[in-house]
Amino acid sequence: MKIYQLKPLSICDTNSYIVASEQNNAVLIDAPDDAEYILDQLDIFGVSLKKIFLTHGHFDHIGAVADLVDETGCEVYIHPLDKNKLTDNDEMLSVFFRAKGIRNYTGDVTLFTENDILTLDELEFDVLETPGHTKGSVCFICGNVMFTGDTLFARSIGRTDLPDGDINAMMKSLIKIADLGGNLTIYPGHMSPTTLDEERKYNYYLQQAMRELE
Repeated sequence: MKIYQLKPLSICDTNSYIVASEQNNAVLIDAPDDAEYILDQLDIFGVSLKKIFLTHGHFDHIGAVADLVDETGCEVYIHPLDKNKLTDNDEMLSVFFRAKGIRNYTGDVTLFTENDILTLDELEFDVLETPGHTKGSVCFICGNVMFTGDTLFARSIGRTDLPDGDINAMMKSLIKIADLGGNLTIYPGHMSPTTLDEERKYNYYLQQAMRELE
């Protein structure tokens, strides 16, 4: 498995990640904006985009989906509770943030829940349902890494004061994350990568969650 972190995209400086298999096929974790740049990076790394896994449905994580599907024919995966955000400008918050040029995605999607394992070649992604930022927010765990979207950041967490946010749901999600075994490298939706052990030690919100496990 190879992981390539792309530059921050969209007006929200959103992270996205190319995860490549041994066969040089790729999953894209979130598709914030600027499909042309993402396609260029895929060419530079010599991989073929097969699937897009979305951590949730806000505009700054789905803005390039439609263009990427048009260019590559890749499959799109999202949790059912966030599916409507792909086609509803209000729900995806592009209206709220006055974001311009967001193209809705009305094509086929594959829905998943926490009971599913998403695969590409030898890669297996466990789904962890982590509502709080949105109802359909998830994290993806592959090997010793976790892609946390807007659930967990370095020393912080995603906002819960936006429509569809819920601080009580977020705390339950953080308890699930805190209770995961071992240390994981965390690739978040914003800001820098971190590790689960680092966040257990320094993240105020995750420390609160850990106290609930005592």
